[in-house]
Amino acid sequence: MQTTFTPEQLTDPAIKRSNEILRSCVHCGFCTATCPTYQVLGDELDSPRGRIYLIKDMLENERKPDAKTVKHIDRCLSCLACMTTCPSGVHYMHLVDHARAYIEKNYDRPWSDRALRWILARILPYPMRFRVALLGAKIGRPFARLMPDARLRAMLEMAPKTIPPVSRNDDPQTFPAQNKKMRVALMTGCAQKALNTDINDATIRLLTRLGAEVVVAEGAGCCGALTHHMGKEDESHVTAAKNIRAWAKEMDGDGLDAIVINTSGCGTTVKDYGHMFRNDALAADAARVSDIAMDVSEILMKLDMPEGENKGTKVAYHAACSLQHGQQIKTFPKDLLKKAGFTVLEPADSHLCCGSAGTYNLMQPEISKQLKDLKVQTLEALTPDIISAGNIGCMMQIGGGTDVPIVHTVELLDWATGGPQPPALTAPGKQEPQIPILR
Repeated sequence: MQTTFTPEQLTDPAIKRSNEILRSCVHCGFCTATCPTYQVLGDELDSPRGRIYLIKDMLENERKPDAKTVKHIDRCLSCLACMTTCPSGVHYMHLVDHARAYIEKNYDRPWSDRALRWILARILPYPMRFRVALLGAKIGRPFARLMPDARLRAMLEMAPKTIPPVSRNDDPQTFPAQNKKMRVALMTGCAQKALNTDINDATIRLLTRLGAEVVVAEGAGCCGALTHHMGKEDESHVTAAKNIRAWAKEMDGDGLDAIVINTSGCGTTVKDYGHMFRNDALAADAARVSDIAMDVSEILMKLDMPEGENKGTKVAYHAACSLQHGQQIKTFPKDLLKKAGFTVLEPADSHLCCGSAGTYNLMQPEISKQLKDLKVQTLEALTPDIISAGNIGCMMQIGGGTDVPIVHTVELLDWATGGPQPPALTAPGKQEPQIPILR
């Protein structure tokens, strides 16, 4: 794609990067075939190619964003399926992130949009605030249908039936390994600590059982993804910087073999810290963090997990977009589940987003619901005993549309190697799946 940025514009590192990305696009349209919003809405401007044209025009002309451009960019899920499909290697993620930051600084949103984004940015990244908000939403959930705004209804409906107690395993500390092979830091996250404490608990049990000493670093918290994808760069960089400093301190102390992340949406962002902080004083440490950041499935492939004997328990594996497209991790979770003794099934539309996408299901509830219904339909068609995923957002989204129990992949692996049965599998009225037998 030909661009016409001036030499003065290209002195801006963000413009320079976007120019590189734009020039790599050849207008082929392969991205439209795998874009969820294009498939649902059928509008060229709701495809990556269409959004690229809008972004190019906005940035080149230093144009104040208009409502039309903002609408179509806001509708992007950042599922990054287009990056998997693109034959030219267009790094759409960096481009749309720049566009969102530009919009945040130059577009005056309606007051309701500003209010919603302000609330989400000040609640979701903070576990205790989020817990209080979930309690309020739980109380208000019976009245969701009375809400005039679909986004308010979505916020109330998102509230889980039960809010788990705080897990003290999320506090800064070190968990010793059995037959220590490595030392890793676990990112405990933010929203996940309020929505489902079983995931971090299972991760710690599994990693220490397989030989990894696990440290929860003092000062680490939210990865910054939620605010980053809203275009709130300053806020996202503040929280990300805390992680970088906390993990750099561990690397400089007793050392780290990896930073383990069990929420793939966070993992995609942490692995991009090197780019996000490339012009910052923390650039060197940010690059070090990105270099050793790993999804939990990546680190488990390095450890000697015992094999299980298959007893026919059918697991429908949902591939989170941030894992398969953002991090290009496609087979590891399935390989691990098979090794543990589960029968792994995958839906025909495995490349398509479930519609969660961070805060997308709260800000674009109508499109999100269409995508959720499609995903649930294809998963239930497999008649599984369990649905497994590697991202809390996907779990909440899919779980809100099906009675099939949904658990994190690491919970199943923990169960298969000696840990407790995931609580989600013992819900009243559900037939308990059989556990694989370890060889």
